[in-house]
Amino acid sequence: MEIPNPIEESIVRKYTRPIWHKFLKGIKTYDLVQEGDRIAVCISGGKDSMLLAKCMQRLQRYSKFPFEVRYLVMDPGYNERNRQRIGENAALLGIPIEIRETRIFGAVEKIDQHPCYLCARMRRGHLYKSAREMGCNKIALGHHFDDVIETILMGMLYGSQIQTMMPKIHSENFEGMELIRPLYLVREADILSWKDYNGLEFIQCACRLTADMSESGDGIGTSKRQEVKALLAQLRRVSPAVDMNIFRSVENVNLKTIISYHLGEEYHHFLDDYDEGITNHGTKSGEGRS
Repeated sequence: MEIPNPIEESIVRKYTRPIWHKFLKGIKTYDLVQEGDRIAVCISGGKDSMLLAKCMQRLQRYSKFPFEVRYLVMDPGYNERNRQRIGENAALLGIPIEIRETRIFGAVEKIDQHPCYLCARMRRGHLYKSAREMGCNKIALGHHFDDVIETILMGMLYGSQIQTMMPKIHSENFEGMELIRPLYLVREADILSWKDYNGLEFIQCACRLTADMSESGDGIGTSKRQEVKALLAQLRRVSPAVDMNIFRSVENVNLKTIISYHLGEEYHHFLDDYDEGITNHGTKSGEGRS
């Protein structure tokens, strides 16, 4: 009989509501896992992906329908210390990782313009390729609720667009592959609390270009995402509900109040049909009268 891992048990006992139930809710709400799936859980070595691995491992063990999980570590060029810590944490958590070697860090070090963007694209491509070679039809990433709302604000403040990080997407370059985010509804503060409760030490940002980022795990740095994190921290002091309000704003979009939007290559502007609802009395249909 398998002896329960105490770290795993803490997820379903002490952190039942903030982590386990929200993980299950995300799986169910967005239909992320189906019978017969073979899912590559992508492990970077940080707190989020390690927690995701444990949640997926337990889900597979007690699922009502069969599916497979593989635990993929794509090494972009970790230093020896980080590589060793990933292995040690995987052993401590009981996660059977499979490591694939790449030279991504070495390649992007020579790039002056947008190295982080290029690194992310290259890493995602390697993950898809490796997962497909392993016979998987999905990759699972450890993005959480805070990543989602930060992405919404970043799009508005720095990208002049309204967009969000979706709970699942089909790959455009790898046919038949899908990306899922099972921690979509789990808050980062609860992940940090789980980490500290169990005395775990995960790697922070392993990139050589951002080696000066804080080692404390608070995520304070100088990127646009860190600026948004700081802004959200200020807003929460005024209104604790601000996170959920931002999240729900992209669930409750009223296209009648949007100046323009596009669906793929199809572009729409509010002036396209602005006068079509005018009645003989000069009142737009659906418009209330006082």
